[in-house]
Amino acid sequence: MDRREESVPFAFTAESERFRSNVTPPRVRPTGSQIAGRVLLGLVVVAGLIGSLLLGIPALETPDAPGGRPDGPTAAEGR
Repeated sequence: MDRREESVPFAFTAESERFRSNVTPPRVRPTGSQIAGRVLLGLVVVAGLIGSLLLGIPALETPDAPGGRPDGPTAAEGR
């Protein structure tokens, strides 16, 4: 008769029932549809960044001043 409630002099034998391996199982390879979905998501993100640049850069440009001179203070022009 083997009783589990008895004290064990070695800690590693008492913990052997709860031992879990640190070896990980092999990774599951993604299917073709998962790969296609990831590629499509990446293309959508890249297209969004490029689109925001194409729409945002013209909005950040300053219009050219008439006459080719930059706008400046006009108080000193009359001197």
